[in-house]
Amino acid sequence: MNLRQEYPNYFLDIYGQVDFVPVRGVGSRLYDNNDQEVIDFAGGIAVNALGHAHPQMIAALTNQAQKLWHVSNIMVNQPAVELGKALVNASDFDKVFICNSGTEAVEAGLKLARRYSLVNFGAHKHKIVSFKNSFHGRTLFAVSAGGQSKYSADFAPLPEGIVHGEFNDLSSAEELIDENTAVVIVEVIQAEGGIIQASTEFLLKLRELCDKHQAILMFDEVQTGIGRTGKLFAYQHYLIQPDLISIAKALGGGFPIGAILVKEKFSSGFTIGSHGTTFGGNPLACAVALSVFYIINTSEVLSGVTQREQVFREQLDKLNQEFDLFAEIRGQGLLIGAALKPQYHGRAREIMNLGFAHGVALLNASPNVIRFTPSLIIPEEDIILGMNHFKTALHKFSKNVAA
Repeated sequence: MNLRQEYPNYFLDIYGQVDFVPVRGVGSRLYDNNDQEVIDFAGGIAVNALGHAHPQMIAALTNQAQKLWHVSNIMVNQPAVELGKALVNASDFDKVFICNSGTEAVEAGLKLARRYSLVNFGAHKHKIVSFKNSFHGRTLFAVSAGGQSKYSADFAPLPEGIVHGEFNDLSSAEELIDENTAVVIVEVIQAEGGIIQASTEFLLKLRELCDKHQAILMFDEVQTGIGRTGKLFAYQHYLIQPDLISIAKALGGGFPIGAILVKEKFSSGFTIGSHGTTFGGNPLACAVALSVFYIINTSEVLSGVTQREQVFREQLDKLNQEFDLFAEIRGQGLLIGAALKPQYHGRAREIMNLGFAHGVALLNASPNVIRFTPSLIIPEEDIILGMNHFKTALHKFSKNVAA
């Protein structure tokens, strides 16, 4: 049975999958049913922070599965409490809400901010300020907050009260953030938008304007959080504290889970019955996430992210010296983007497909950027091997270009 050929017979055609069909994974290596090996530089889109089949994650899931799978949130469960405590104690926040995904976390954060502003200031204070080229999820509310019309235009009419400024533009932020603003949502690194990093000056200006107008500053750390940039949270690279952050992806290491962390001052935005989730705080998800958290939140792993980043950059620089395809290598930690030169714009997906065909799993971050989001503990030998496969793919791409 060819699973890739069977898939469109039963599923909505949404993703445009590659031909490689993994059936198992070990560490940073994936295998199909013919035992063909692919080095995983994609990491499930920054999700598989500890690679595949990590023994401590397996032990945590197996142990919890023998105890308690699910209970209603009218009851408290131990893994959820332990995870919430760990997240609060390791951050600058006071309260947590656990959900199932990054989109749900963004949705919860925006709802909390709007409700807090309504209760404390009135109905006029409802505006959401976001930024062009951003991405905040796929629900109607989250995709409207995102700053890429290609994801939202076909689903109009969209929720109102959302405006989009220019990313890293101080004057644009000053123009949009005012007394009617409930929340400003921003990515520390615009991941889906091409691995574009926020400047310190820009984030400082957002903090200043939010303080001035009593608005909530929300950082979307769904892709940058839980060690991806070399610190537990990306905001910790800056002398700036947001009021609220959304996290997901790496938090569960492959098990679906998301969360928001919020300052005590704004936690009254949610009260009993104002928000909820059936599966958020699920004991299985929280047990796995707690095991992931304890592994990543160590100096060894976090400093190792920075060391691995340097290996990736050195390897990409060598490849660029040979092929001259990239205008820039950007990003932080193990969220890395190789931006194609203008003459190759629009061909990132072609390179991604060639990568899979030649033994390395890659991602795109816009049609012009190749994205690397591997396991945070990927062995250096796998990085080198994967880059050798990537080199073969780039040889093929160069031949295609010449043809």
